[in-house]
Amino acid sequence: MPDHTVETFLEMIAAERGAAENTLSSYRRDLEDFSQFLGRALPSKAVQADISSYMSDLTARGFAATSQARRLSALKQYFKFLYADGMREDDPTRTISSPKKRQSLPKILSLAEVDRLIGQAEAATRAAHKSPAAALRAQRIYTLLEVLYATGLRVSELVALPVSASQRDQRLIEILGKGNKERLVPLSDTAQKAMRSYVALRARENSFAKSPWLFPSHGASGHFTRQAFGRDLKDLAISAEIDPGKVSPHVLRHAFASHLLQNGADLRVVQQLLGHADISTTQIYTHVLDERLSQLVESAHPLAKR
Repeated sequence: MPDHTVETFLEMIAAERGAAENTLSSYRRDLEDFSQFLGRALPSKAVQADISSYMSDLTARGFAATSQARRLSALKQYFKFLYADGMREDDPTRTISSPKKRQSLPKILSLAEVDRLIGQAEAATRAAHKSPAAALRAQRIYTLLEVLYATGLRVSELVALPVSASQRDQRLIEILGKGNKERLVPLSDTAQKAMRSYVALRARENSFAKSPWLFPSHGASGHFTRQAFGRDLKDLAISAEIDPGKVSPHVLRHAFASHLLQNGADLRVVQQLLGHADISTTQIYTHVLDERLSQLVESAHPLAKR
């Protein structure tokens, strides 16, 4: 016997919420799948155990967490409608949580790939250029790379660095990050030298003399954009014979963090350098720690080589 409450629900979201045809089709498919899972039982009569079993069945069928969450959302909307209209005395989905999307591991470049990328950028600063503007662009991408890999800054923080960051002869620079939170990050000698060389070249060319930004541009923001940096970075990857799909400013930030952990840095230190408010955000890198601990046990434990 068909369950007319499904059609009534679909009519409601079409009339009252103005749901598009694609949305209606998606709800219909999800509810029909649930109905087929129940067999002869009516969807409107389902209990919490039925819904929990259905979610387990979706997992067994290989549905991704996002697909499971969408189907559960359809069921929640359906039973909420039945409860609100007095067709049920309870909502069996109320205590069922949506499946969490598995957090993917960040893409990173190997140490050798980062070395090759930076080396390619540095070589370009020594090459002959057709114009002073081309020489300045080459020095800019090299400086951006050196500073990014030395600090792990967010790309938005990097491109908005003030020119004063290059004028201080010190190992720490102050960063204004998310939520206007300030933090200090160390700057390598190589990155400091690259910044000074870039600003000196700018001065020789009398370019952006009055700009407050380290990486100025003629755009609305007044400084180089993260999108433009991303494009330049992919061009550099191609010239360094690295897959450009693997390279982005964010990937280099991940490389900074992962390479520090691989070399013994503490997770809390990396959290502070990255500007993460919560350690749980930084814990995406714990796979690096796991690998390092496994290697340590293999190399140092007296019974590991028996």
